[in-house]
Amino acid sequence: MKYIVTINDKNYEVEVERGQATIVKTTPVAAPAPQPAAAPAAPAAPTAPAAQPVQAAPANVSGEPVKAPMPGTILDIKVNPGASVKEGDILIILEAMKMENEILAPRNGVVSQILTSKGASVSTGDVLLTLN
Repeated sequence: MKYIVTINDKNYEVEVERGQATIVKTTPVAAPAPQPAAAPAAPAAPTAPAAQPVQAAPANVSGEPVKAPMPGTILDIKVNPGASVKEGDILIILEAMKMENEILAPRNGVVSQILTSKGASVSTGDVLLTLN
């Protein structure tokens, strides 16, 4: 059987027989032809602004950031701003891949800002809170 598979803007024609796959031909994917621009009949209605990501990088972060090690959902926040923490204290519970992960304090300090909330979805590297 022959299949055409597209990977990284290239078409691969692959022949499969008895569990063995052989590439027959490789071709670049043709860019779609540009559509002629039509004159607008009426002004377009303003569109809704694009949804902002749940965790935008705040411009006024002060202190050492504690970042999410993986994408997930915030289940619980164990500290409040102004709380003194010791290295290894549990700061946040992050659910990722059906597991609860404890985000620990990397050093002794004081929580200066909490930049997330319970139920928020976070991505790898998002700043969760800051320590002074």
